[in-house]
Amino acid sequence: MAEPVRARRLTDQEGQRLAQIVRRGKGGSIRVRRATMIMASASGTPVPAIARLVAADEDTVRDVVHAFNERGLAALDPQWAGGRPRLITDEDIAFIVATATERPAVHDLPFTHWSVRKLAAHLARCHQHRIMISRERLRQVLRAHAVSFQRTRTWKESNDPDKEAKLDRIEHVTSHDPNRCFAFDQFGPLSIRPGHGTTWARESHPARLPATYRRTHGIRYFHGCYSLGDDQLWGVTRRRKGGEHTLAALRSIRAARPDDAPIHVIMDNLSANKTPAVRAWAANNNVELCFTPTYASWANPIEAQFGPLRTFTMGASNHPNHTVLARGLQAYLRWRNANARHPDVLAAQRRERARIRSERQHRWGRPRAA
Repeated sequence: MAEPVRARRLTDQEGQRLAQIVRRGKGGSIRVRRATMIMASASGTPVPAIARLVAADEDTVRDVVHAFNERGLAALDPQWAGGRPRLITDEDIAFIVATATERPAVHDLPFTHWSVRKLAAHLARCHQHRIMISRERLRQVLRAHAVSFQRTRTWKESNDPDKEAKLDRIEHVTSHDPNRCFAFDQFGPLSIRPGHGTTWARESHPARLPATYRRTHGIRYFHGCYSLGDDQLWGVTRRRKGGEHTLAALRSIRAARPDDAPIHVIMDNLSANKTPAVRAWAANNNVELCFTPTYASWANPIEAQFGPLRTFTMGASNHPNHTVLARGLQAYLRWRNANARHPDVLAAQRRERARIRSERQHRWGRPRAA
């Protein structure tokens, strides 16, 4: 039997970027959807469960996973294009991209970054490889090859000495024993404020939400549990993160498999998840705690589930208090778990995602490159 399709192990930068796209829901619906597929696959979620999560065909999920394994994060932006043949060669394009990503100081120029005008002028008089190109065509070439003008950023990489061992263990349990594999994480902070989203409205008359200047309700955290084998998601809202709350979540997971056989729970390295009480209870109840490496929470399968949870309960909402928000979360969880496999629901989700994509393109134009 062929091995199940699964995304390769993510690097720290890939995992952090995918988690950012999924949690924030920014960058276009196609990128969010594909990022969810890749993130879920890399954390061990089976292809059928991913297809239900994003309302896509299983073959589509496999195609996205294969594309990621071949091209990395470039798979987030499929190249659907046509038109007349290009007037510049592949060699020209490669030189343009290489020059644009170099510091101008390398070419003895007295500035720290290129503008499109400066780059086009340099290419036109470059003795090494002279290229005559308009500024607009230069913008198109750079955009097509994922080169954009953006601010510099800091980055961090997992410094966990046991990083590879932890990722190996998570990969093993999600691949070989998914029916006894669970995930736990805290989602938040959740605050009471109007949440932007998308909804039906008359043309040029968008639905409006009030601005907030005083937020007096405090914050909450959703403590979520996910069963990989059953594709079921549940959880409760808490005022804070704490060891007693983690222990309560673990007990609910253990109750899902009351046969006392071993189960595996994937969670991050939060101190509340590693208290002596939590460790002692896990040892006494045949529960293996599989911790993700430091700064690598993207390896947790439940991370991909939080994107739809945020979209369907907090997008285009204006909850008056945390009680109403908590009821909305629980109502969505009941709906999700009861209808995850219904074909009519999947078709409705596809139509909804198509509408969101067309609305975003109408209001903001094409999604910006990362």
